[in-house]
Amino acid sequence: MARGDAEAARRRLAGDGMLDRTLKPRMEGELLLLPVVEPCEGARECEFEAFPERVELPRHELIGGIAIMQEEDPAGAERLLASRPSLHTVLLPESAVEGEYRTRRYTVLAGTPTTKTRYTEYGLRFDLDLGLAYFSARLSTERQRLLSLVQEGECILDMFAGVGPFAITLARRARVVFAADLNPDAVHLMIRNLALNRTGNVIPILADAGHLDRIGMPPLDRIIMNLPLAAPQFLTAAANLCRDGGWIHLYALQEQPGEFLPLIDALPVGDVREQEVRTYSPGKWHAVYDIRIEKEE
Repeated sequence: MARGDAEAARRRLAGDGMLDRTLKPRMEGELLLLPVVEPCEGARECEFEAFPERVELPRHELIGGIAIMQEEDPAGAERLLASRPSLHTVLLPESAVEGEYRTRRYTVLAGTPTTKTRYTEYGLRFDLDLGLAYFSARLSTERQRLLSLVQEGECILDMFAGVGPFAITLARRARVVFAADLNPDAVHLMIRNLALNRTGNVIPILADAGHLDRIGMPPLDRIIMNLPLAAPQFLTAAANLCRDGGWIHLYALQEQPGEFLPLIDALPVGDVREQEVRTYSPGKWHAVYDIRIEKEE
C-alpha cells in the first residue's frame, strides 16, 4: 500500500488482531508492506525480517555509564551491560547510604571495576565517584523545578551540596551560590565539576551545616536542604540564615503527609507547600517542603 495510507492500515490490522508484531514492515519501491498473521484479502506472500528478540533486563538505575542493580544477579548484569553501548559497569550496593559523609559501598557485578563515571543532565556534566560521594539522578526534574523558581540575581545556599548538582544548576540564574558539604571528597569533585561546566559563581565550602552561620554570609534568598535523613534538624539554622521573604526547600523522608509541619510551624513561616518527589520504599517517600520565611510582622 502507499506509504501515506500505511499508518491507518497498520492501526486497522492491529485492532483486528491481524498485524504480526514479530516481523518488521518493509519498503518495496513506493509501497510499504505490512506483515499479517494469516492470509487476508489483498495479501500476498513475501519475506519479512524478524524483530530482534526482546531481552528482559533486571531492574536498575542508570547514572552515566554505570547501572546500579538492587539484586545480586551476575547473569542479569551481563545482559544489562550488553544492552547499552554506553554502559561500562554494573554495580550492586553493599550498604545503605551511611556515615557522616553519606557514602555507599558497592560490589562490581559486571564490566570495568570502577565507581567513577561522567553523568550529563540538561546540558551540564558531572564527574562522579559513587564510592566517595552520594549522587542521585532521580532528582533531575526537581532541580529543574527549583531553577524555574529562582529569580535572576538571587543569593543561594546549598547546605548539603555534594558534588554540586543543585548548586551548578541554580547558578545559571543566581548571582552567587554558596555550596557547602562536610565530605572532602564531595567538595573536591564539586570543584572539578565547576571547572567542567565553567561555572564561576559557586563558592565551594568544606563545612558542617551547623556551623555555616559563623562564616558571615549575607541574608540568603533561597536555601536548599537536600539531606533527607537529617536535614530537618538544621531547619532553625537555615531560618536564621534566610532573609525575610526568602525560601527554604527542605527535602525529607516521611511516612505520612505533613510529618514535619510541627517542626516547620515553630519557625517564622509565611507559607508552606508540600509535595511528594518520589517513592523511596514501601510506606515511605521523599517529600519536599517549600517554606517561605516571614520574619517581620
